[in-house]
Amino acid sequence: MEEPYRGRRLAWSAVIFALATALSRILGLVRESVTAYLFGASGKINAFTVAFQVPNTARNLLADSAVSSVFVPVFSELLEKGERKRAWRVASTLFWLILLGLTGLTALFILLAPWIMSVFGQPGGDEALTVGLSRVLFPTVVLLGLSGIIVGILNSYEHFTVPALTPVAWNLVIILGLVIGVPQTDKVDAKLYIYAGAVLLGTIVQVLLPLPWLRGRDDRLHMVLDWRDPAVKQTLKLILPVTLGLGLINFNTLIDTLFASRLIDPELAPTAIDKAYRLYLLPQGIFSIAIATVLFPSLSRLAARRDHEGFANTVGLGLRQIAFTLVPASVVSAVLAEPIVRLVYQRGAFTPYQTSVVAGALAAFSAGLVFNGAMLMLSRTFFSLQSNWLPTMVALANLGVNAGLDAVFYRFGIWGIPLSTSLVNLGGTIALIAILQRREQRISLARTARATALICVASALLAGVAFGVWDGLDHLVGRSFGGQLISLGLALGAGIAFYVVSCNLLGVRELQTLLSLRSRSRPS
Repeated sequence: MEEPYRGRRLAWSAVIFALATALSRILGLVRESVTAYLFGASGKINAFTVAFQVPNTARNLLADSAVSSVFVPVFSELLEKGERKRAWRVASTLFWLILLGLTGLTALFILLAPWIMSVFGQPGGDEALTVGLSRVLFPTVVLLGLSGIIVGILNSYEHFTVPALTPVAWNLVIILGLVIGVPQTDKVDAKLYIYAGAVLLGTIVQVLLPLPWLRGRDDRLHMVLDWRDPAVKQTLKLILPVTLGLGLINFNTLIDTLFASRLIDPELAPTAIDKAYRLYLLPQGIFSIAIATVLFPSLSRLAARRDHEGFANTVGLGLRQIAFTLVPASVVSAVLAEPIVRLVYQRGAFTPYQTSVVAGALAAFSAGLVFNGAMLMLSRTFFSLQSNWLPTMVALANLGVNAGLDAVFYRFGIWGIPLSTSLVNLGGTIALIAILQRREQRISLARTARATALICVASALLAGVAFGVWDGLDHLVGRSFGGQLISLGLALGAGIAFYVVSCNLLGVRELQTLLSLRSRSRPS
């Protein structure tokens, strides 16, 4: 009885995490909509986009997700062995090592910012503004590095809700900063500094919010530096390949921005691609991150127990659930790219021309959405096995491929950069699956391939229904905000309903996994 109960509990955790993440992503869209209204996608807002992406890439390399991915398997293994006091001592040591290391890195970046940011040319036509904004934003790397330990502890105890809600607080702080602070000045530079300050303040809140939930676990964080502990050494040994494996995926975004700013249009391309990327990340954040985050501690425990059958089944489950959610999301965001962008962004300083540019980028990004989600799940799979260099090698190869494709595809215009990202995601997924198959021969992908094929059929039907409903209503209700909300909302509703019915008729089992939750009460 224990395994079915555990499976239901993990399913509920995934649903709760997904709902919390969905709320955060919705607020993220509100945040992006507010910034689009205030700043549009052209002009000096491109200086902020580049200034934000550089520390954001460093954060992805060295901070929250990377730290958590290294820390969770080691911490979970100590808990599994009953060494709870030692687990917390290891966590405390890593907390202080990260604080010291990332503080030094931040100080170095602030000093070298003029030289680092000069690589991107004149984003927004103002290199000095880009440098100043990046100096305000870079301390977020330290804060989110500490967050990686805090969130990792809570996830190891299978507590996912509060960590999933911290980005909600982050978005709320930024939205309030924009709505209250920006109207207080008429100068664009000052408005952008207020935006950067709100991001920094929101990050502080994000780190502090989950701290009370650490109480009552098994111990607490201490001021200790026990770097001789083998578990600390193991974590530090693993951190380089993991940070490269996760961070290099995001480093591709920085390369994309470099090509966009240097070779396409420094006063439009960086922010247009970023706006499309934010929409592209919405289903990614709601579904694939939730699935991978919830399954990661279980994969780590199954790997520690050497339960090969349970491990293989869990990997397959994760990939099928990602396909079930992201394949339909990708076709919807492709066929309805323009009305989606128009509804979310087109108001205030955001013009119809900017809508068409961002929509083209979103459609190109959408082609690689499901592969991006699969790469995330597969990378976590290797991390749970503590085989961290394998996905890192794939990420390094992808880095070179992405730069090469960018060098060719930028000639197509702004949408060519997202298209190269989608092709890189496809290649990376194929490589990771091939390596996993050779390493873990018990993993069978036949069921996953069959389910994905059926999901693709249902998604194609969804696309036709959704576009047909939107196109018919668009002529009737017009393109006011209310009209767009009706036409797009009904199109999505009709498409999703048709997708669910199609999956049911085609016998897609992943639908039944979700529907079965309705008949079960949440476990205590």
